[in-house]
Formats: sequence, structure tokens, C-alpha cells
Amino acid sequence: MFKHILVPLDGSGLAESALPAAAALATALDARVTLIHIIEAGASPSIHGERHLTDTVEAQDYLEEIGRRAFPSGFGFDCHVHTAAMKDVAGGIVLHEGELAPDLVVMCTHGRGGLRQMLFGRIAQQVAASGTIPVLLVRPRETERARPFACRLILAPMDGTSLHAKGLAMAADLARTLPARLELLTVIPTVGKLTGRQVTTSRFAPGTTQAMLELETVQLQEDLAGQAARFVSLGIPTGTRVARGEPAATIAAVADELDADLIAIGTHGKIGAEAFWTQSIGARLLARTVRPVLLVPV
Repeated sequence: MFKHILVPLDGSGLAESALPAAAALATALDARVTLIHIIEAGASPSIHGERHLTDTVEAQDYLEEIGRRAFPSGFGFDCHVHTAAMKDVAGGIVLHEGELAPDLVVMCTHGRGGLRQMLFGRIAQQVAASGTIPVLLVRPRETERARPFACRLILAPMDGTSLHAKGLAMAADLARTLPARLELLTVIPTVGKLTGRQVTTSRFAPGTTQAMLELETVQLQEDLAGQAARFVSLGIPTGTRVARGEPAATIAAVADELDADLIAIGTHGKIGAEAFWTQSIGARLLARTVRPVLLVPV
């Protein structure tokens, strides 16, 4: 399971929203944590109405201070400040994957300008699309910055393909280690939500399309039951459900219904940044849920 967690910080309270999740996971998994700040070239003096860290010494002091506040007494953490100013702060985070060798990145999903401009768009895009390590994205709640993070129920969408198999495996490992309950979900698109060649087929042979969807539902239900039985045999409490609709919106709705603490899903990481954001269910899901999402590159 995760043994080294990387947390990018920019000095803002919004970015610090990732810390409760990082602290909870690190404590539960006995993982080490590295807090990182990239000095941004030509940075503005403030961020979200707060100071912007542009000085190396100030940034190092900040990381050490926030680490002492975020983690339990006696918990060891590392601080890393990239002192050479970079215009591409997002790219700087990705480059440090090789240098620092984390196996999980935890970051917040909103910000403005540079590191602050993207945490939702540019940085998450590049880190997830790098196709190397999982990324846990936490949406900050400005009125609940220090909200405790708990992981009692993990929702794992699956569609029977290898794409979601890796996300499912990681969700199961996490559920067993924490421990947490695992809920497996398959979303069958309705005829109105079909894409690609399925749309053409549905127009000219609606009866055939409906029959195919019904057959697919039966097959996926059997697959869900088999996966659930396997996880239960490993000591992981597991439930299953099949829903219909547009996948991303339906996953978000089911997560709300279950009050899931985490959604774990495979992404199209290796096929490039643009493809990730235009084709990935994970990318569309991020726009529809306030719950933490674990993106597992395939």
C-alpha cells in the first residue's frame, strides 16, 4: 500500500485542505509524508488574499510549521522547497515524482494562478496524465478547512474492462488495510446516454440495442457478484449495485446516496493530458462531486 505521500502546498488555506486526508492516510498506513513547495517565477505577492511564498527560507519555515500543526506529535515528515523559480509549477510537481519517489500525491482541487491557478485543472491534469502514480484529489470547503478526513466506505466503479481493474484492485487494498467497507458499482448507460458506434446502432436497431444493454447488465451483475465474493473471502466487507444513466453523474449520485468517503477510479493516464480530460470518466466525475476522488492511472 502507499508508503510515501507527496503533498504540494502553496501557502494558502485552500491548498492546506489536502492535509487532513494526507495525515489520516499516513497515520493509518504508516506512510511517510513529504510537503513540497515550488517557487514560482514572477509570482504575485498574494494568493487567495493570503501571502504567497516566494522566498526559499520563508517557504521552508512555512512547510515545517504547517507540518507540525497538521500531523500528530512525533510524526515524522519531510519538507522540500524547489528553490529554482519555475514558470511551470505544475510540471515541477510531476518532475519531483522521479526525484522524491512518492507512491501517492494528495492535493486540493481548486486554486487560482500558477500552482494556485490549477490545482483542479493544470496540475491534476499533468500529474494524472503522467501515468505513473495515483492522485487523491480533495475538494476544499472554505468554511471547513480542518474538517476531519475519514475513510469508512470506498466506492469503486467498474465496467468489466482493464481500465477500472487497476482502480478496483487499489480500492480493495486500501479497504483491507484501513479497514473500510468496499462498495462496487457498475453503471449501465441508458439508450439516451450511449456514445460512439452504439448511438448509430440504437438509431437503426433500437430493439437490438436494448437487448444488448439487458445482456450487458446481466453479465456485469454476475461479474460484480464474483468480485464481491472474492473480496469478502479476503475479509473485506463488500456490497454491490448496478445503476443506469450517464456514468459520471450516476457515480456522483450513488456516492452521495451512500455517503461514500472516497471514490476510487481508473483513468486514461497514459494516453495524454487532452485525452484524459476529454475522455476520462474520472475527469468528468471531478466536476460533479465534492467527495475525495482517487485517480489511478492505467
